[in-house]
Amino acid sequence: MWARILEEFSDSPAQTIVVRYLLENGFGVSESGKIICNGIEIPATHIAKKTGTDRRVVDATAKRIIKSAAIKEIFLNMKVTPDLTAVADALGLTVITVYVNDAREKGIISSAVNIITKYGLAIRQIFVTDPLLSEEPRLVIIVDTAPPADLYADLKSLPQVRKIILE
Repeated sequence: MWARILEEFSDSPAQTIVVRYLLENGFGVSESGKIICNGIEIPATHIAKKTGTDRRVVDATAKRIIKSAAIKEIFLNMKVTPDLTAVADALGLTVITVYVNDAREKGIISSAVNIITKYGLAIRQIFVTDPLLSEEPRLVIIVDTAPPADLYADLKSLPQVRKIILE
């Protein structure tokens, strides 16, 4: 679906930048064509500044989304969930970031989760960055306690895994 959304904006590089930013951050669009985050309107000037575009480009992108039957419902229902990675340390949590060879390969998440649960760790949050939206897709798993040293070796032994960072 992401490819379809990005394809819809392929004729406008500036609008593609804006729509990619909206997708990466879970921002939606209201029926009135305004950028929203969980129902709270975000000024177009803020989005423009962050994306290096113009406010008019942001407004045009939002209006184009609302006029598109193919993607309107996606953006009307888009919601943001909290990302605990930046506050994990303060909460006493550990972040395990897994970089893979090919993010389109199946079974990456289940293999990593199986290893983590084998060590009895409780998973507090898990998310992946979409390979169509991220230059370096990754799997992020936040666990409740510091993992044992063997966990790193077990995760690294998965054939799909390229690199692991424990924080």
